[in-house]
Amino acid sequence: MPGMTGFAGLENYRYLFTDPALWSAMGTTLLLVGWVLAITVVGGTLLAVLFQQEFAGRGIARVLAISPFFVMPTVSALVWKNMMMHPSNGVLSWVAESFGLPAVDWFSSLPLTSIIIIVAWQWLPFALLILLTAMQSLDEDQVEAARMDGAGPVAIFFFITLPHLKRAISVVIMIEMIFLLTIFAEIFVTTSGGPGLATTNLAYLIYIRALLDFDVGMASAGGVIAIILANIVAIFLVRMVAKNLED
Repeated sequence: MPGMTGFAGLENYRYLFTDPALWSAMGTTLLLVGWVLAITVVGGTLLAVLFQQEFAGRGIARVLAISPFFVMPTVSALVWKNMMMHPSNGVLSWVAESFGLPAVDWFSSLPLTSIIIIVAWQWLPFALLILLTAMQSLDEDQVEAARMDGAGPVAIFFFITLPHLKRAISVVIMIEMIFLLTIFAEIFVTTSGGPGLATTNLAYLIYIRALLDFDVGMASAGGVIAIILANIVAIFLVRMVAKNLED
């Protein structure tokens, strides 16, 4: 506002913390990060164990499984919006209609779930790549000895494979969490933060305040909050990874 002069002090922060949109965006951010982490870590671990096994065409399957990570976020969001989740012409609608089920308008009825699916599809290959690399160093003699002692596949997974992947999983969680706090392109391309604030995370809220509402002060305060939050998360995760590396 050109007519206003003087130092704003902490007024922008006061307005920000009394804005219900901030707490909605924080909750959406936590849900988005939490669900994507759960899907990618669990799915990446299971896929790493699967792709470690010998089968025909394993090399090609590995390349195809990892390739979505190299697709730009904007492109992957457009592919999911127009080819996969479109309520009339999407692949998922065709599959649902093939089984006699009604088509789902994903971005209207399940907006946050749609974003989680898109982001998880994009980051699952990253988790698979890191965990599959860690699987290469697993001592096969130890696994074979466990088999000879009568251990089944489930016991081998929980008592040998999973402890061996602990460090790699912590690295995946650290890197993914830092990047997932800044998810923007997938939301911008598909839902624009809606319906309402259903898919507005902290990064997108800052964009709305700065470039749509022209409230630069509020957006700057939100940016400082985002930086502080990211640093707190980074400190916690770096300590966790360092502890795992020392063990």
